[in-house]
Amino acid sequence: MHGFPDRGALGYFTMVPAVSGLLRQIGPDVVNAHYASGYGTTARLVGYRPYVLSVWGSDVYDFPERSWLHRYWVRKNLEDADIVASTSKCMADKTRSLSPGLGDIPITPFGVDLGAFDAAAGRGVSEGPSDEAIVVGTVKSMAPKYGVDTLIEAFARARRELLDEGDARGSRLRLRLVGDGPQTDELRTLALQLGVADVTTFVGRVAHERVPAELQGLDIYVALSRLDSESFGVAIIEAGAAGRPVVVSDAGGLPEVTVEGETGLVVPRENPEAAAEAILKLARDPALRAAMGEKGRQHVAREYSWPACIAKMQDVYRAAIEQRRGQ
Repeated sequence: MHGFPDRGALGYFTMVPAVSGLLRQIGPDVVNAHYASGYGTTARLVGYRPYVLSVWGSDVYDFPERSWLHRYWVRKNLEDADIVASTSKCMADKTRSLSPGLGDIPITPFGVDLGAFDAAAGRGVSEGPSDEAIVVGTVKSMAPKYGVDTLIEAFARARRELLDEGDARGSRLRLRLVGDGPQTDELRTLALQLGVADVTTFVGRVAHERVPAELQGLDIYVALSRLDSESFGVAIIEAGAAGRPVVVSDAGGLPEVTVEGETGLVVPRENPEAAAEAILKLARDPALRAAMGEKGRQHVAREYSWPACIAKMQDVYRAAIEQRRGQ
């Protein structure tokens, strides 16, 4: 690992001579720059070949929207790379809209360490009649784009329907929100207004290594993001690794990592009524929760385990090397 001084945006330019010298010294078979706007600029100015550029999200969703110059700059970086890779199909589509002339954009998703979620998957979800709580929850920043307000409203609707039916599961339903952010106070007020504050726990921010333990305490994982800029559902595949069924919105990359009807349920974004119905379907059917959780674990093992994702990235590197050799 070779470090360079952090000089903010200027650093992407000032580090070019040092990076060029380092690459001459090391002589790598391929260079992989991450983030099209920043390190993509460094890689373009260095000019080392072959060169793979991995887009991440805000570099293609947000940065180009600042001005025509920002859009032009990112497009030049994209077009300079031998191969552009994306973590999701929806982000690949967004990237191609910036530079229609790009060729195939391989999908190289984020991976998870399945072993870190073994304990959570081993516990399973609550099955059969019980006095235990049925816990609905999410692990997300408490920010507007993630739709946690929609989740609270959907949860309140689902709980109210169960209680109105005289279903004992209504009194067992709990909401657990893991994360912190600018909307936290507003969300606490919303929970109070909707009458679910006494069954809602705001955990706050936790270290990433504690996420498997938090997922172990959930029976249904919900992610109702409202913006397409959520380009990949890392939290969804972590929930799947933990053997948890999911309810997700149709925003961004969330549906891509969810097998509708098998590992979870996909609902329209900003639609608390539809989300409530999905939560109810899972809350009422413990066998369905268990089956979806197990299929979710299998899906993640097959598509998003570290070995699977590393193999996909290695294929991209090989393709870039062979493509350059063939020129």
